Amino acid sequence: MSEPGRAPGVREVAAAAGVSRQTVSRVLNDHPSIRPETRERVLAAMTDLDFRPNRAARMLTTARSRTIGVLAASTSSLFGPASSIDAVERAGRDAGYTVTVAHAGSLDSDDLEAALDHLRAQAVEGVVVIAPQQRVQDAMAQFSLSVPSVTLHGAGGAGDEGVFVDQVLGARLATRHLLAAGHRRIAHLTGPGDWTEARARREGFLSEMAAAGADPVVSPEGDWTAASGAAIGAALVGDRAISAVFASNDQMALGVLYAARLIGRAVPGELAVVGFDDIPEAAFFAPPLTTVRQEFDELGRRCVARLVSLIEGGDLGFEEPVAPVLVVRDSA
Repeated sequence: MSEPGRAPGVREVAAAAGVSRQTVSRVLNDHPSIRPETRERVLAAMTDLDFRPNRAARMLTTARSRTIGVLAASTSSLFGPASSIDAVERAGRDAGYTVTVAHAGSLDSDDLEAALDHLRAQAVEGVVVIAPQQRVQDAMAQFSLSVPSVTLHGAGGAGDEGVFVDQVLGARLATRHLLAAGHRRIAHLTGPGDWTEARARREGFLSEMAAAGADPVVSPEGDWTAASGAAIGAALVGDRAISAVFASNDQMALGVLYAARLIGRAVPGELAVVGFDDIPEAAFFAPPLTTVRQEFDELGRRCVARLVSLIEGGDLGFEEPVAPVLVVRDSA
């Protein structure tokens, strides 16, 4: 039994499992000399006592923090970055690592370096950089991290060694679906030009349209919000020659649906709309939104696996991009 008000420690676990404190420490540190039945008995005692190992104490004995840092260099309220952080946290826990997140106050180099300093102070063993913007990637190239790092997001361009969803393929799937439905004059509502994903989605749209010999329309840049989708989309849906719109994310697609409703263009009767991301609300738009799903759980798993391999000196090998999935609903 532990003292009242005191969390159970190694001593209490050892007593409950009928082993020495050294044996408990070896179990905590995954020592290979522990017999499986002994390990199971110690782990069962930890569960019964609700034992939580002290990370600082483990660092003193192992010289390892087993902590991964996440540098979030974007607006974390946006669906993509927020989902990526959640996915990395889950995958990190599954891999036996604590995950700590540092948000950069802005995209300036000083704020990015301050966020990295915060992670260094936590003695992280590796860093995941969530950096959708090109200027962040350029700034990060100037820093010396001193620990392994993996970039999550990006679009798989030349020299991109990060983990990413195949954005070009996703845009081609969306555009191909509209072309197969008979649409020839299709507009693309683009995202911010500084975001690598937005540029890749635009590239995929134009490539698929060119392959079909169709007539593309490319809008001014949106800012990922439904408000920008409605404002830019008003001009697109007002052109009756445009029969379909592929928006670079679901929020901007929602704005397009709103703009179409204001002028009385029926979706999908007179206008088809496709988004990108498959946010949880997309199935409840009016009408439910056809969109491209990004598999964030798989993205996080691969990202953490790649980083852990770097931390432990493994061989990375070639990593295929995560494949997107077209989700067909009523809007197209």
